[in-house]
Amino acid sequence: MSSTRSLFAAAVLAASALCTGPVLALEPATGKVVLTVSGKVAAKNTAQAADFDMAMLEAMPQKTFTTLTPWDRQPIKFSGPLLRDVLAAAKASGTTLKAVAVNDYSTTIPLSDTQQFDMVLATRMNGQPIPPRTKGPLFIVYPYDSQPTLQAPIYKDRSAWQLRSLLVE
Repeated sequence: MSSTRSLFAAAVLAASALCTGPVLALEPATGKVVLTVSGKVAAKNTAQAADFDMAMLEAMPQKTFTTLTPWDRQPIKFSGPLLRDVLAAAKASGTTLKAVAVNDYSTTIPLSDTQQFDMVLATRMNGQPIPPRTKGPLFIVYPYDSQPTLQAPIYKDRSAWQLRSLLVE
């Protein structure tokens, strides 16, 4: 009988430890929030979304590539985490992303693009942080020069600079 009570007491203690409040699956942002990922996300650090500050994005593995963009005359070196890694950190699941810029420009990106292409959430251009007047601080960039498919205008339209949020649908 005492072993049954001990097992019951251990189970109650374990259950109460789990019920002490919500456990955040993503560390909270400690600096200025530069990106909010909402919608179909399982890892949140606020009540409604996964917020990222620049330090969180820069702590992720970084991808760098040089590409000619549709907006520039010379190739530019972009660096930042892969967009798929940012979405994985938020445990995003869905079929589309609605990317919204500071000026309320929005574009819809198939979530499959993030797996098919090494798109970066660029935090740097030519090794320097991207100022807001130069498309920053965040810029979704496809590796346009990596394959002819990415030369199509649709990929230009899916890029978003001065990004502030992603809605996963």
